[in-house]
This record gives sequence, C-alpha cells and structure tokens, in this order.
Amino acid sequence: MIFPKDDPSSVATSASILSQGKIAVLPTDTIYGFSGIVDMEMDSPFKTGEKIREIKGRDDSKPFIHLISRPEDIFQFTNDEIPDELLEKWPGALSIIVRVKPGSPLESEGKTCAFRCPDDPWLRSIIDAVGAPIYSTSVNISGQAPLFDVADIEKQFGDKVDLIVFDGDLAPGRIPSTIVELGNNGRYTVIRQGAVQLKKKKRFFFF
Repeated sequence: MIFPKDDPSSVATSASILSQGKIAVLPTDTIYGFSGIVDMEMDSPFKTGEKIREIKGRDDSKPFIHLISRPEDIFQFTNDEIPDELLEKWPGALSIIVRVKPGSPLESEGKTCAFRCPDDPWLRSIIDAVGAPIYSTSVNISGQAPLFDVADIEKQFGDKVDLIVFDGDLAPGRIPSTIVELGNNGRYTVIRQGAVQLKKKKRFFFF
C-alpha cells in the first residue's frame, strides 16, 4: 500500500499498520526509514525488529533507534541523567544512547538503547497513536547507501513492507541524526556527528 503523507488519513493508516506489528516505510525529519512497533513485552508475537533485520539483511548486533513522541518519554526507559543541552535539542535530529532502566520493557533488548524525538509533528502523532516507541532505521540493504527516491524504495522494498508513505524524493546526501552516548554524571560522547551540532564543553565531552 502506498500513501501520500498529506492524505488526511495517513496518520491513522500508518498507526493502524504499525499497531498490527507490520512494517512501514515512513518519511522522518531526516531520511526515509523502516519502522515497526517496538516490542514492549517479552512474549510479543510481533517481532518487528527481526522482520526489519530480515528485510535489510542487517546483523543482529546492530541496534535500531527508538522514536518517541515526547522528550520526557525517555525517562520511562532509563534512569540516566540527561543534560539539558541535549534535551533542548528535542524534538530534533539527535539520537541519545542511554542505559536501560532495570525492569523496563526494553530490558530484553540489551543494556543500552538509542532514542530520538523527531522534529515532525506528523510522525510524533503516529507514535502517539501507536502508544509505544517505534523502530527507525534507514531504507536500504545493510552496507548500501540509503534510498532517497520513492520509486527506488518501491521497486526494491514494495513487496517486503506493508505500507510506504511518501513525501516526495529527498535530496541525495541528506544528513542523518547526530548520535551521542551517555556516560556517568551527564557526560556524553559523540558517536556520529550528524544534523545537530553540539557545543563542545569540556565538562560533558570525552574522547
């Protein structure tokens, strides 16, 4: 199924597809991404992460970014102290890797998870409607360049996903999110410098 982003029912349609454990290609504030509802229970039948990995041919050791609808939602999943200078970049193209809170629904995914609150009200509305974070990862075969052209996305993955929402072709070379990893006492390391520029303050940065 292919839907334009500006269709009045695009939010409801996308949320319905994701809530059923199906996979969608959605435009984000950075690039097009494969998305699926995050499994919030150990015995969830959806296994959307596995489905996306199969589509991409991606290694199990490489985690996905979890998109959330509000900045404060991250504290459902971590006890880490997050500096204000990071939180004030949200909504925005900044992904923050934090340690997972003991007993969190995401504890089964590992000791750490990456979160981002995207700078797109449309996408945040979908996440809100789903009622859980959604996975996001670039639309491509693992190791290959991300796809920016809707026709290319449809040709390569149209029969592998349940929904493609298009918002026009993106300019090649569009910059992905900046990724940082939190350490102790609010310190962080820049893992990937992307769309969001961060001020280098000695009390927060270490390399």
